[in-house]
Amino acid sequence: MPFVLVDRRLVVNPGSVGMPYGRPGGSWALLRDGQVGLRHTAVDVDAAVAAVAAGSGFPDARAWADEYVRSSASDADALRVFGPRDGRAARPAGEAQSSS
Repeated sequence: MPFVLVDRRLVVNPGSVGMPYGRPGGSWALLRDGQVGLRHTAVDVDAAVAAVAAGSGFPDARAWADEYVRSSASDADALRVFGPRDGRAARPAGEAQSSS
């Protein structure tokens, strides 16, 4: 999931083409003159899945590509799964995080 975080240092995760959150396609970042811009490029998902299936000897390559290239997980799904792993406790909706 693409993000830019600034807290004493700049952290940029431009995202990816495989296993996207939100919408299929290529997520990337452009760094220009000290500024970060998150970008997205549409990808022909059917062609990408077909290319993976055709170029792989793995018996379930098409099913794998369908799941990981045509992903339907949302950005909210990503936060719910990965948030607790990076030190953020899962909180009920509407509950604010305290600042320490």
